[in-house]
Formats: sequence, C-alpha cells, structure tokens
Amino acid sequence: MASQRPAPSPHSSAADTTAAVDTFMASLEHPHKTVIEAIRIAVLDAAPSVAEGIKWNAPSFRSAGGYFATVHLREQAGVGLILHLGAKVRTQGPDGIVVDDPAHLLKWLAKDRASLRFADLPDFEAKQAAFAALIRSWLANL
Repeated sequence: MASQRPAPSPHSSAADTTAAVDTFMASLEHPHKTVIEAIRIAVLDAAPSVAEGIKWNAPSFRSAGGYFATVHLREQAGVGLILHLGAKVRTQGPDGIVVDDPAHLLKWLAKDRASLRFADLPDFEAKQAAFAALIRSWLANL
C-alpha cells in the first residue's frame, strides 16, 4: 500500500516512514495480512495527524505526540492492535485515560494501555466504524 500523503509529523529515522512499512509488508508472511492492511488504512484515515512507521518490529502509528498504536503480529487468533501512549511515561488521572468505547472493543492491559483483536477481515469490516471512532478517542489523550 503506497501512500502519497505527506507525514504530518517529522520522522527521525528511515523506519518512521510509510516506505518502511510498505517494505515490511511486502516481505511479511502472515495469515491475516489483509486485515493488517485494512487496519493500516483505517488508522491512517482516522485523523490527518496520523503517520506510520516500523516500531518494535511491527507496523506502528504515531501522531505529533509520538507513537500510540502497534500491530500485534503474534496474536493467537487473528490480528491484534496494542494502543499505548508511547515509550515515555505520561501523567494521568488515578483511573487512567478516558476513551469512548461503546462497542467494547478494548481489553485494558494497564491504565494507559489496551489491546483489541480482529479474528479476520469480516470481523474487522463489521467493527470498522467503531474502530475508527475508538482511534480518534484514543488520539485525544496524546
């Protein structure tokens, strides 16, 4: 998936580019590669401030606030996505961050980290609208 959109935030290395993700995806052998590509499109389309790169040896997404999501390629049943607040510790309230998740897609791993999973492409497509809204809600915390 080659993208013509410019990166909204500056990158610090060649791994922080869509070209790096394109190269990674070209060589990736994964049973749910079509879901990963659909996730890429949905996250990039969620907000103009989102860009992508390779972080932690997987497609990852960032905004001006830093990396906030990483594809979980080793998910046992489908494809996962880990939502986080980046590598730096951020100050937050006692209950963690606030994210609107009416479809209950998130599984909370910590007060500042959650995961979600898509079993296959039809599962992703059925949840795509809720997923896009969830990404926008997560971005509000960065």
